[in-house]
Amino acid sequence: MKINLHNNFKNLILFSCCLWLVACHSDSGPQSIRFGLAVAPITLDPRFATDATSTRINRLLYRALVDFDAKLQPVPDLATWEQIEPTYYRFHLGQTGRQFHDGSRLTAKDVVATYEFILDEHQTSPLRGSLTVIKQLTAVNEDTIDLWLKQPDTLLPGRLTVGIVPATLISKQHPFNKQPVGSGPFRLINWPHPSHLYVQRLGDQQRMEFLEVKDPVVRVLKLLRGEVDILQNDLSPELITWLGQRPEVKVTTGEGTAFTYLGFNLQDSLTSQLPIRQAIAYAINRPEIIHYLFGNAARLATSFLLPTTHWAGAKDRIEYAYHPDQARSLLAQLNYSPTQPLSLTYKISNNPLRIRIASVIQQQLAQVGIHLDLRTYDWGTFYGDIKEGRFQIFSLSWIGIKMPDIYRYAFHSSSLPPQGANRGRLHHSGIDNLIEQAETATTLAEQAISYQPLQQLLFQELPYIPLWYEDNVLVNRRQVEGYTLAPDGNYDGLNSVVFAK
Repeated sequence: MKINLHNNFKNLILFSCCLWLVACHSDSGPQSIRFGLAVAPITLDPRFATDATSTRINRLLYRALVDFDAKLQPVPDLATWEQIEPTYYRFHLGQTGRQFHDGSRLTAKDVVATYEFILDEHQTSPLRGSLTVIKQLTAVNEDTIDLWLKQPDTLLPGRLTVGIVPATLISKQHPFNKQPVGSGPFRLINWPHPSHLYVQRLGDQQRMEFLEVKDPVVRVLKLLRGEVDILQNDLSPELITWLGQRPEVKVTTGEGTAFTYLGFNLQDSLTSQLPIRQAIAYAINRPEIIHYLFGNAARLATSFLLPTTHWAGAKDRIEYAYHPDQARSLLAQLNYSPTQPLSLTYKISNNPLRIRIASVIQQQLAQVGIHLDLRTYDWGTFYGDIKEGRFQIFSLSWIGIKMPDIYRYAFHSSSLPPQGANRGRLHHSGIDNLIEQAETATTLAEQAISYQPLQQLLFQELPYIPLWYEDNVLVNRRQVEGYTLAPDGNYDGLNSVVFAK
């Protein structure tokens, strides 16, 4: 099958026509380091952030009790901890990161108030589902929090990664979504427009600007004109190759953990049928897409968790290899064929790369007897429809997955939105039972074993089709130094980025 790259070559021609703009631009030395985004953040409230951009920016604005090291093991951020009993933990706040941006001091009461808000079912926080194991939190004093669980939970410390917000402002219903008040290394200066926000690094007062530029060609032109200093991801292979030949910019790549998948509405009369989901899995030529659309900057995915590096990853490789004849056979049993195709709707965001990928999947599925009606939306509308279950098929990426509790959050029948991210409305007692059994393991080693049959069953039932893990790509102007790519694609590199002297 040939993949149509006409639009991308047309875009490269547009580059050539616009290069005179680059040459004529006069850059007098920007005051801010400017970061180009494909999608703007939705909320700067860490209690509600689930989209990738919001989560990554919130990580700069807020501090959490716990973070993760390179091996995805929980480590202290704001607090150290001790497990006194199987269901009783004590957390001790350290001395760093204890001043909120409004000047007040972060104390145990703020920690308790933040988590009690999330646990309050009336507040509809999407993070509640992964924290319902918490029975009670108490502020012992300004520096100490006692936490009791409903039942033992080996993963408990790694769940406590939510940015802490001031209790006094929670009680006043402060709009954190637009006016964040955290204790992170950056503070918000201004958010005058949804697509443009300013933050400031507290250590040296260096300003940063985040600018949403949806079109990747325009985003790259702005980089070359000096209107943007840093781009990360959401660029086609052709653009990345072309940029690698430009002397004024530097291109860096690194393996990433972003997990891209195809999701299904399991309450729909068609996509709830396993043979249809299996046929779609067999019909997608993932290696071809990775080669042509990603320039081989991605790896085949089998599950949420990387099997080679994550301690709970699936040890036995399980996947649906490209097998169009098997797809046709499954569809024929349901009386569908290329001449009498099955028609389904496929919702995606209006990100140009995602549209290209969806168009190729549309072509591949048409060859086996499935007609996909592609429907593109701006990010807010698209994401709202997915959360509300208004779809048959969609594709998204999970960013920064670190713990196997993602399986409860995404697949347990108790995790329907807004309590969790079971967006396909999966109800499967066997999957629920395996999730619950894995959670009762008393050590990480036992949990790693327990999660193996769960991952096998999920792959058999196919509520998601795993597609690939996408690599990270950084493109920066050579005047900017010190930014380091993270495997999960976070923006922590902004903590150290500087203008070259």
